[in-house]
Formats: sequence, structure tokens, C-alpha cells
Amino acid sequence: MMDDYTLPFWIYLGVLAVLVGGAMKKIVACHLGAAPPLVAWLGATVLVERLWAFCLPAALLLLALLLGLACCLYSAARTGPTHAAADMHAPHGKAVLITGCDSGFGNATAKHLDALGFEVFATVLDLSGDGARDLQRTCSPHLTLLQVDITQPQQVQQALLDTKAKLGLKGLWGLVNNAGVCVNFGDVELSLMSNFRGCMDVNFFGTLSITKSFLPLLRQAKGRIVTISSPAGDQPFPCLAAYGASKAALNLLINTLRHELEPWGVQVSTILPSSFKTGHSSNHAHWERQHKQLLQGLPPALLEDYGEDYLTETKELFHRYASQANPDLSPVTEAIVQALLSPRPQARYFAGPGVGLMYLIHSYCPFSLSNRFLQKLFLKKTLAPRALRKQSGFDLNLLNNNNEEEEKLK
Repeated sequence: MMDDYTLPFWIYLGVLAVLVGGAMKKIVACHLGAAPPLVAWLGATVLVERLWAFCLPAALLLLALLLGLACCLYSAARTGPTHAAADMHAPHGKAVLITGCDSGFGNATAKHLDALGFEVFATVLDLSGDGARDLQRTCSPHLTLLQVDITQPQQVQQALLDTKAKLGLKGLWGLVNNAGVCVNFGDVELSLMSNFRGCMDVNFFGTLSITKSFLPLLRQAKGRIVTISSPAGDQPFPCLAAYGASKAALNLLINTLRHELEPWGVQVSTILPSSFKTGHSSNHAHWERQHKQLLQGLPPALLEDYGEDYLTETKELFHRYASQANPDLSPVTEAIVQALLSPRPQARYFAGPGVGLMYLIHSYCPFSLSNRFLQKLFLKKTLAPRALRKQSGFDLNLLNNNNEEEEKLK
């Protein structure tokens, strides 16, 4: 029987083993709980059972490979965190600069790192704002507030001078690139060019500016760069093109920096959060103003094609999605601490439930399936643009008229 199986068949089995093993590794890394890994293992078992009918030794080989891989991954999952906690760098005396600390992840991270004993430099847009006063009231005297708009080179340079003066001869251990904006939501055709420029100015060019400015201090300390990005930078979320495009550019920049800074001993990580309540995301008044500005700024012909009800539905769906966001920001702050203190930080951290599953589906499922998953997950639109609804109604009337004519002819 074995003579019937050629070398390509064995190559096929080897490739299949690698693919199944890679999928299982992704599942374990996603921290999805017990059910998805169990489903994956059952799927692998069914696969082996089917192969059994074709070639008993090949099936046994594949089963042994999968079993060995599962044991290794299970062992790593059980023992990894304990050893990592024991080997973590001590935070005391390490200086970290965090951007965008007026609210959200930045504000929570500044408080958390200060409590752990880091020397924190927290940038805010307004030194007299609520976020800055909150940090002054709750944090230790070791925390330094800096007024910085990362899109303004002069303010970035002043922050660099102030940080150098406070650090003396010491380098900067960590830079947490948190500052970012999402200035609108909506179809690409309905988004103003200023929306795209606004996202790029802050999320990409601003982050690039402050990273380049502080790199000498980071290289001196052989420190860390931790950047808060978004799954929208890797996957096509509906109605988030402006935000997603800026995060896609940021992701490529950070991945390139990771390679370039490795010889300097600077480690680079990206945090990919799930849906959390931060900044303007849950501020209904802000998005109502954005919605009114959009309606006023659209050309009448374009508004007629899409319809005000189509735009209103998008706004309401976004509000509903934001209202269900997680108010507990600790998964993100803990991921940042891991990236700053782990001896071997990961290139990417999935922070919050569902992100790992999202990337698993994006990596291993057909595009049509992953695209439909995103549409169902994010904005479940029910209305088509007005022009398409009219066209649909016209086509339906035409079909009915044709049917009536055929009945008359009979």
C-alpha cells in the first residue's frame, strides 16, 4: 500500500501539519479560554481520522506532531507567566514618557506606572484641564506633567529639553506612544479630506515626530518603545477608513523600527486593544456635533444619493457600539507594563477580549468570511444608500410590469 504514496503526498502532510500547528499556536496565544482550543483540537482529531483511511503511518506521524506541539504549547502557557513575573525588570528608577494623558489609556497608564514606582513624564494638551488636575491630585511628586501637542514640533522639542534637564545623564527607559484621534466615522465618500489629514497628522506624523526626537535617549538606556495602535490598522473596519489608514501607516512604521532598533538594544512593541471607553468614543455630544457638521458640509447631490437617514443610522450604530465598550482599561495598562518590563517583550500584545479571535479569523479564514465577520461585529447596517433603494424600487416595479404584460399575452 505504501508504494502508492509519492513524495508530494508526504510534503502535503508536512505542510498540513505546519498549518494546523500554526493555527493552534495562534489560538493559545489569543487567550480565548478553554472552548476554542478544544474545538480546534477536535478539528485536528477529525482531520487525523480522515487521513487514517488513506495512510496509517502518515496519520500516526501527523498525530504525533500535533500531540507534541500541543504539549509544548500547554506547558509554555502554564509555566510562561510565572517565570516571566519572576524575571521582570524592576520599575524603580526607570523613566517613561507617555503621550496623550488627558484621558483614556494615557491617563490610566500614567497613574498605574507612577504607582509601580516609575518616574513618569506625562504629556497633556492642557495643563489646566481635568485630566492634568486629576494626575496632579492622585499621583506622586515623581510624576512630571508636560504640555505637548505632538503635531507641533516646537512643543515636542521643548518637551525633549525639559525631559533631558530632569533626567540628567540618565537615559529614557520607555516611550509609550498613546496619543491618537478618531475624528470621524462614515463611508470614505462621505468623509472630508480634512478628516483623513487630521488622523494622519496625529496618529502617524505626530507619533513619528515624538519617537524620532526621543530616540537618542531611548538608545542610551537600551529602552522600550510601546505604541498603542488598533486592529483597524490591519483589518478593514466599515466606516473607519480615515482612522484605519492612519493606524495602518503607524503599524508599518513601528514594524520597521523594530528591525532597525534591534542592534541598538531598543525593543519595540505594539498594543492592539479591543473596544474600550476612552476619550471621545463615549461622548455623545461630541459625535452629535460631528454629525451636524458632516450634514452641513456635504454637497447636496451627495447627500441626496446617500440620504440623511443613512448617515443617521451610521451615527446611531456607532453610539450603540461605543456604549457596549469595556470601561475597565486594565487589560491595556497591564499589557503596557509587560511590554516595558518583560525581559523578552512580545512584538504584539492583544489587549482585551475578542482581539485574538479577530486576528485568528483574519489570518486563517477566507477573505469573504473575515469581511462578513467584521461587518457583523462592528456596524450592522440595515439601510442602503437612498439612490440604491430608489434603483431597487424601480427594478422591482419594472419586474412587476413585465410579469403583468406576460400574463396578458397568455
